[in-house]
Order: sequence, then structure tokens, then C-alpha cells
Amino acid sequence: MTGTQVSVPSTPTDDFPDPLLAEQAAGAAAVLAAVLADVMRRDDVSVDSDFFRDLGADSLVMAHFCARVRKRSDLPQISMRDVYAHSTVRELALALTPTGPPAAGPPSPRRSPSTAATAAPSRRSGYVVCGAVQLLSFLLYSCLVAFGGVRGYTWISAGSGGLDVYLRSVVFGGVTFVGLCAVPVLVKWVLIGRWKPRRIRIWSSAYFRLWIVRTLVRSNPLVLFVGSPLYTLYLRALGARIGTGVAVFSRHVPLCTDLLSLGDFSVIRKDCYFTGYRARGGIIETGPVTLGKDALVAEASVLDIGTSLGDGARLAHASALHSGQAIPAGEHWHGSPARRADGEYPVVEGASCGALRRSLHSVSQLLIALLVYLPLAVGGMGLLLTEAPQLSAVLEPGPSVLTTWVFYRDAAFISFALLFVVLPLGFLVLALLPRLLARTLVPDRVYPLYGFHYGVHRAITLLTNRPFLTRLFGDSSAVVAYLRLLGYDLSRVEQTGSNFGTEVKHETPYLTAVGTGTMVADGLSVNNAEYSATSFRVSRTAIGARNFLGNRIAYPSRGRTGDNCLLATKVMVPVDGRIREDVGLLGSPSFEIPRSVRRDDEVGLKRYGGGLTAHLAAKNRHNAATMGLYLLVRWGYALLVTLVVSASAELYTSAGAIAVALSNVLVLLISTAYFILVERAVTSSRPPGPLFCSIYDLRFWRRERFWKVPSELFLKAFDGTPFKGLIWRSLGVRIGRQVFDDGCYLTERTMVTIGDGCTLNTGSVVQCHSQEDGAFKSDRSRVGAGSTLGVGAFVHYGVTIGDGAVLAPDSFLMKGESVPANALWGGNPAHQIARDTARGEEATR
Repeated sequence: MTGTQVSVPSTPTDDFPDPLLAEQAAGAAAVLAAVLADVMRRDDVSVDSDFFRDLGADSLVMAHFCARVRKRSDLPQISMRDVYAHSTVRELALALTPTGPPAAGPPSPRRSPSTAATAAPSRRSGYVVCGAVQLLSFLLYSCLVAFGGVRGYTWISAGSGGLDVYLRSVVFGGVTFVGLCAVPVLVKWVLIGRWKPRRIRIWSSAYFRLWIVRTLVRSNPLVLFVGSPLYTLYLRALGARIGTGVAVFSRHVPLCTDLLSLGDFSVIRKDCYFTGYRARGGIIETGPVTLGKDALVAEASVLDIGTSLGDGARLAHASALHSGQAIPAGEHWHGSPARRADGEYPVVEGASCGALRRSLHSVSQLLIALLVYLPLAVGGMGLLLTEAPQLSAVLEPGPSVLTTWVFYRDAAFISFALLFVVLPLGFLVLALLPRLLARTLVPDRVYPLYGFHYGVHRAITLLTNRPFLTRLFGDSSAVVAYLRLLGYDLSRVEQTGSNFGTEVKHETPYLTAVGTGTMVADGLSVNNAEYSATSFRVSRTAIGARNFLGNRIAYPSRGRTGDNCLLATKVMVPVDGRIREDVGLLGSPSFEIPRSVRRDDEVGLKRYGGGLTAHLAAKNRHNAATMGLYLLVRWGYALLVTLVVSASAELYTSAGAIAVALSNVLVLLISTAYFILVERAVTSSRPPGPLFCSIYDLRFWRRERFWKVPSELFLKAFDGTPFKGLIWRSLGVRIGRQVFDDGCYLTERTMVTIGDGCTLNTGSVVQCHSQEDGAFKSDRSRVGAGSTLGVGAFVHYGVTIGDGAVLAPDSFLMKGESVPANALWGGNPAHQIARDTARGEEATR
């Protein structure tokens, strides 16, 4: 997929022989120059000066310029894509001056009748009642799980000898596994029946049923078998129409499965969203998602409701289909929103992978789970309580051991050992076992799915992607050593102390190479494995030297970027054409932008030249203290959980299963309260605020501590409930009433303002910072009342979204942008759009 190529005229007379049009272009250029001069606080601006190279502007300045232009009725609407494609005032005026006959008028932003959410918001009573019923359902579910667990533990502990205990663990584990797999399917059919295209008011009784089903469907143990025929069998049981040989590798579980149709041998790769529903303006909308035979959806893509791919169609990585879009059979599309690509999207060749291979793979997975993992999980707790003297003492009659200091000493020792003894042992496993397994895989060789080599590859991926360790070492000099331990080829490293962020993942580390002087922000996913419906192949993926990679980048093995590139946030890395070097790339599909700007050089790495040693040493000391604090906080959390579980074990002798259910609830509540207090403590003296500084500034190091030490994992338990807003507020977010949050992530909580009645879809992000080549920038962002952030949408810093505005799925709203009230914006980078519902095509300006 090639980047967008733009050619621009050089003089007005070349393109406008009509004197009237030439005069219009000249007049527009004069007004645009005056607006830009005012934004940049200059006396004047030459119409032939390059915005970035000559005037020293950056994307933030130009975003303000675009916002100022959009407020004027005498100027055409412009977007950041226009600015980058036409980088002087003269070129911009020429490109935006109409050359054809006058049209009836530009299409105004509107919401199509099929997707508009115009219903009145739910009353506050419904909001409160829904939260109360959700809480009661959680308590009931905890009691049911506790009752079953207690009965199982009692039966297992009555066994005589290790073999008997193991066999009982296998039986009970198997029964539990079948029950946990069957209950979500049964509940879905009882509460919902078949999903149909409809509109559901959020916080209503219908929404409560949707939430129950969504929660259970996504907590089903079969979700752990993503990429296996067992997973597609699970989707079939939920009502999805799944053809022969379908392969699904994304862990984002679809909800409205009756509206999902996947043709024979179609493929959905990892990190894709195809939920079958979306939230907009206080309404849940459900709709179909259809893939034809042999269709492919590549990594990190989004399929909105009402979208389809024909037979043999392909959607490239980091792309999106907006509602109403359909890819015709055999065509290859890319971008967000997607459009027809210039070339073909390459896929791995097929291999022999019949029904017998798929069946044997599924059976072997079930046997390993039933005979190994479940007995260890189920029987291990029983053996621990039976054999560990201090823990088993809580179950014995007599004085409470919880009042003795010896018990707390031993609990602290056990929690300490679990973290600080098991962790070093884990390094030995990471250093040895995956390397031995990797010797069985030959790069660029095509292997069939669901065989020995596939199992080895998946084991390597699972073992070497450890978020706990990546977060521990990320944003510090230690991450380089850690990634080398995993097997990354990092060549000669130019240590900066921020070479990689806290979120980096891969398919195989042994075929991942990063060049000298390259820096990577958070969210990099190295996709060095390609999958078809019958085969896979691992290939070397090389990121060039002196690159900077922004946030949320899916880098494919066929990526065509070389040295000295800037890959902007959410960019779609090109996979064909020439190798891009000495440029920046932005958007999906990507287009070229300046590699760097003068403003960043003032505080970035170039400012220090070769004199980084003292600054780096100071940063390393601060980062080391942050890593120690990270481990200390996790140890404190492990100790708290140990004490809660131990206390429930003692209460079990008198209260029975109720004590165990209470411990489940207390663990969630204590986890929430603990990490809220941790975050408030980290930010109490200096809460995150607007910054423009070097990565060697103490203020940036404190921001790194804020990102690392607290935890956000507990937040997922509250997605789709009124309690999520309460938690955001306790973390410092300025959030309004009745906000619906289905899985949004806010990086700097105290810098975000969210208005009343906003709708935040799953996978959406509001990130109030960016970093490029050692220059760190952050500012506040505001989401107006009644606004909607679509699935997978990304909002950058310094952004203002007006009341009632909608940001379409997978959009990237760049820093400094200002979205007018009630507008519909979308795309990467985002701009104002209107949708033709008959054709499902996008109209701009």
C-alpha cells in the first residue's frame, strides 16, 4: 500500500487561465497569509515560504491555523492533510480554489438516518438503577462461583494421596471448565435470543441484558483459545455464521455474533475490532459485519457496524471500514476510512491444513488444559492450604491466627518471595526456553497452521510478551538489556534512557531488529508473523536507524521504511513501493511530512550533541528509583491480596461460601482503592500539567513515574457501568454526569475534561502528550458534553471537541485540533466529513 502522492501547481496562471479564478486564488492566498501571520505572531508571511522548513511551524501551530480558517466563512475548509500536501500559502490557495463549474454547495456534515442517535438521554433514575442492578449481579455471580469453588475444594481435599487429589482436581477442573464455557452461551440465548440490528438506550433494562451478556461472553475461558478452531466453534455457539477454515486471531471478542458472518477461509488478524455494536449519543447501535470467502482483515483494523468485504477482498493493516462501506469482491483497500489501494496487499501462501489437523489441534489443546493447567490451578490451592503451616492454620479451630504477628510476617515473606524470587527465575526461563524453541522455526518458510511449528510459534509469542516486565523496564536504560535478553537485534545502541516505552510487543523477538539511534514510544506492535486461513510464516522485521516511532504503531514484516524516518502516531506503515528515508510519515494511508521541526530541535537530542553522559546518568538514577517503587507497590498489593484471602479462609470455618464470595468482592474493592491511592500519592505534590521540555528534564522523569507506578488494569472491571465515571473522578478527571465509558483509556487523568453525557467507545484513547526525538510536549484536552469517541479513536493533546460532536471509529485527532459543536469528524488524520449513506462513501469539505 503506497502513501498518498500529491502534485501541486507552481503558478496561478498554469492552472487558472481564467483571470477571475486566478484573482480568487490570489485573494485567498492573501487572506490565508494574514491568518497564518496572526497565528504565528509575525508581521507578515510570504505566500511562497514553506510552513515547516522556512517558517519553522509545527503541526500544533498549523492545527491552530486550520481551526482559525474554519471559523471564517470567506475561506474554504482545510485539514491537516491539506497543509502537509501543500506546504506554502500559494500552493494551499491554488489547491483549494475550485476549477470546475459551481456546485450546488458543499455537503454539510450530517449523520445518516441509519446511524444517527437522536433519542433523548436516559433519566438519572435509570442511570442509578442500572448501576445498582449491575452491582447486585456481580455479587450474585461471586456467590455462585464461591459456592462451586468451596464444594470443589472440600471434595478435592478429601482425597487420599497425591494421585487421588490430582484425579479429583482433573474431574472438578473439567466440570468447572465446561460450566464456565456453557453458561455465557446459555445466558446469551436466554436473555437476548438472536441479535438483530436495533438501537438500545444506554442504562435501560435492554442495555443491562446486553452488559450481562457482554461481560460473560468476554470472560469465557474459550477466549484464551484465540487463533484456534475452538474459538471459532465458540463463536458458532453464540450464533455467528462461520464458514469452513475460518481463522480469527484478534482477542477483541465480538458481541453481536448473530450479525457476524465469516465466509470460508476468511481471516481476521490480531488487534482488530469487529464487535458488531457501537455507542453513539447515549444509544447502543447493533449492525452486521460480513466477510466473504477468502477475505482478509489485517492487523489493528476496525470494522464498524454495517460493513462488509466481498469474496477475496483484503483490508490492510491499521485501516478501518466506516458504517456503510463495502469492499467489492477481489479488491484491496487501505486507510481510515478505507479506500481502494493502488496495489495488492500481500498475503502468505496457503498450505495443507485439513479438518483432521484442526481437530487434532483442538483435542490436544483441551487435553493440555484439562490434564495440566486446570489441575495445577484447582488442586494447587488445596495443596497449598493443606501443606503450608501458616496458611493452613487459618482453617484450624482455635484462636485467630490473624491476631499474631508471625502470620503477617510469613504472609509478607510469601508475597515477597512470589515477586522477588519467582521474577528472577522467570528471567532464566525467558532467556533459555524460547531460544531453544525458536531453533525449530526457519524464517520465511511457510508452515501449516495447527501443527507442531504453529504450537512452537504461539508458545514463543506467549512466553516473550510479558506486560509486567515490559512496563517495569520500559522508559529506562534497562529496557535495552531486557529486549536483548528476549532476542531483539538492537545493533549498536545509542542509549538515551528512553529508547523504548512501556508497551512493546512482537510475534517473535528473534526476528526483530531495530537500528542504531532509533527511539520508540508506547504501543509498538511488531507483526513479524503473517497468517492465512491455512498457513503462517515468520519473517525478519527491521526498523531502520535514527527513526522515531510514535504511539500505537503496527509495524508489518514487509514495512518499507528505512533510516531517519518519523513514523507518527497510528500511522499505516507502507508495505510496497520505494523505501522511505529521511522523511516523516503520517496518516492511513500514509503521506510524507517533514522529518523534524525547528521547535523540537530546541529541546530535543540535537541540543545536547555528544554531551549526554551526565544527563543520562541522572535520568538513570531517577528511573531506577521509579522501578524500585514500581516493585514495592506491586509487593504491597500482593501482600494485601494475601491477607484478604487468608482472612476469608479463617471466616470460612464459620461463614462458609459467603466468606469466599466476600473475599472476591473485597479483592476488587481493595484493588481499586489501593491503586487510586497510589496514583494520588504519586501526583499529590506535582499533578501532570502542560509541558514542553527535554526528556532529561526532572519534570519529564516525574511524568514517567506517573505512567509506570500506578496500574489501570482494575479499570476494565468497571467498563460499561456508572462506576467507571466515579473512578475517573477519583483519579482526577474532570468528568461530567452520566458518561458512558465502554473501555476508554486516559493517559493523564488530571489533564482531561469530559462533559456530561459523553459516549466513549471501547479502544478509544485520550492522550495528552507526545514525544519526538527527545522533545516532550503535553497539554490539556477537552471533550464536550454529549460528544462521542468512536471505537479505536485516538485523541491527542491540546484538543478541544465541541458539544455533541462525533469522532468516527479508528480516527486520529491530531494535537491542537478544534472540532466544532455537533460536527462529524473522522479519518486518520481526522477532518470534517459527511457520509453518503446510499454509497457508503466519504465526502470531504
